[in-house]
Amino acid sequence: MAAIPASGGTTPFVRPHSLLCIIPSPSANQSQLCLRMFGKAVGLGHGISLRRLPRLGCRARGSDPQEEYLIDAPVSAGDGFSFTGGKYSDGPSPSDEWFKQGKMVNAFPVKSQEKAKDPIFGLTMGAGSQASDSVFRWFCVESGSVDNPPVLLIHGFPSQAYSYRKAIPILSKAHRAVAFDWIGFGFSDKPQPGYGFNYTLDEYVSSLESLVDALAINKVSLVVQGYFSPVVVKYASKHREKLNHLILLNPPLTMEHAKLPSSLSIFSNFLLGEIFSQDPLRASDKALTSCGPYKMKEDDAMVYRRPYLTSGSSGFALNAISRTMGKQLKGYVEEMRMILKGEDWKPKTTICWGQRDRWLKSDGVAEFCDESNHKLIELPTAGHHVQEDYGEDLGRLIADILRR
Repeated sequence: MAAIPASGGTTPFVRPHSLLCIIPSPSANQSQLCLRMFGKAVGLGHGISLRRLPRLGCRARGSDPQEEYLIDAPVSAGDGFSFTGGKYSDGPSPSDEWFKQGKMVNAFPVKSQEKAKDPIFGLTMGAGSQASDSVFRWFCVESGSVDNPPVLLIHGFPSQAYSYRKAIPILSKAHRAVAFDWIGFGFSDKPQPGYGFNYTLDEYVSSLESLVDALAINKVSLVVQGYFSPVVVKYASKHREKLNHLILLNPPLTMEHAKLPSSLSIFSNFLLGEIFSQDPLRASDKALTSCGPYKMKEDDAMVYRRPYLTSGSSGFALNAISRTMGKQLKGYVEEMRMILKGEDWKPKTTICWGQRDRWLKSDGVAEFCDESNHKLIELPTAGHHVQEDYGEDLGRLIADILRR
């Protein structure tokens, strides 16, 4: 895909109200549909491939008609400024560099072989919204000797394995450090909800079991951040024999934490949620920066935006997970509290709390840790996404905890 060239390393930006779209009429036998809404491409039932459509160009009013911004090139062209791919410049892509560090791991069987179709017109969706043939593909980044004790770094909602990029090199000195993208996030599979994966929390527990087995991990320390903590605690409760240490980063510990903040629950709204989930700035940038002091660099932002820029499947997964959290998070938080407070819970457990979290208040956290006899480490300068705010310091902190 070709895109408006960026000069001086800056990010190109076209104001939605000034965007003119030229959309030739597709032939009658083409079962593709693409609308332009709010100045961006919105495919009904994404990732519908636009490659079978005629050339589609966009240009800003008043600009040179020859300087068109094309949105029908392959995703391999780069990060993507448009919905289906593209690139900001001809230089190296931060997301491509991150992808090269990882590998795809097959884990958790696909429940349905039926091809995903969009819920409105029944059109077969693009490859990005389809499940793998038989087993889901997980993107994993691994560093350190396989002979070292493993530590699994688990991102929260919404985030990616990339959030642990600064902690991995530090932990890999003495551990086998593994970070992965959950199904529906980052570079892992993102099937259309209802076609092989329904994005329920029980499915996430079961899929984590499969992934740990696929990674050939017998004993492991688990580090998990945010709203996926209850899922990981439930997994840990079922596999205590495998657990060395459990480290929770700003988990939803109190019942007041069992409700998603508005910046996340908005994605569960009918229609409005679908629109917002296809906006990379709202689905990625705002979700990461509205919950604490984190200031995101443009290179980092491009890695987080990449899934939303290359396929609508990321947005549909975000809708599904947000709706699931709205329905099931409360029950999972209650269960997590019971597990961690139980007299039979023996694994070493540490809770690290970024005190500048704007989503989860610290009220009741210290009391819970006292009652359950778990160590609490408070981080005054960190917010909800501790691994982003604290970076290398978190890597050193985790390494110190695991040495004890």
